[in-house]
Amino acid sequence: MIKDILTMNGYGFYVWLSFAITFFSCIFYYVKTYKELKKYEKEFAKELMELSAINRQKYLDNSKVANQIFLSKSKTI
Repeated sequence: MIKDILTMNGYGFYVWLSFAITFFSCIFYYVKTYKELKKYEKEFAKELMELSAINRQKYLDNSKVANQIFLSKSKTI
C-alpha cells in the first residue's frame, strides 16, 4: 500500500522530485522576502528617527503600519 503510493506506478520519482523542488523554492523565496522586508523596515525606522519629534509623532498618529514598525524597531534599538 505505502509502496504503491510512493512509486505511483513508476512516476513517483518525478512526482516527489517536483514536489520537493517546489517546496524548497517556496521556502527559499519566503526567507528571501522576509529578509528584504526586515531590511526595508530597518531603513524606514532609521528615516523616521531622523524626523523631528513633532513630525514623527504626527506621522505615527496617521499611520498604523508606521506605528507598528516604529514600536518594533524602537524595542530593538
